[in-house]
Amino acid sequence: MATAGECRKALESLIARISEMNPEDRAAHLDDRTLSFTVSDLGLIFVTRLGPHGADSVREATATDGAAQIRFTAKSDDVLAIAADPGSFARAWLTGRLKVEGNLLDLLRLRKLMF
Repeated sequence: MATAGECRKALESLIARISEMNPEDRAAHLDDRTLSFTVSDLGLIFVTRLGPHGADSVREATATDGAAQIRFTAKSDDVLAIAADPGSFARAWLTGRLKVEGNLLDLLRLRKLMF
């Protein structure tokens, strides 16, 4: 089982891909959305906001955070595996190791931008 710190670092590396994109591409393809990642075996939820500006810092969710518009759930070891090989995102989802909830159009845009 991975630690909370390892999971945060892994998620930050995935989100950094969006921040490093060309600003015009981000503005054209990415709407302002909240994103959460539940690490089921650690009982933690990490959140961030994505948009034309890039991505906010990844942080632990608090009781005042509402439901994110795009929600992911996976075990800690799967979080690290997906971050190490973003191409495995679809494979993890199809095999049930990654649960994805949200608007289908948002999910397709996000997948296209990150991978």
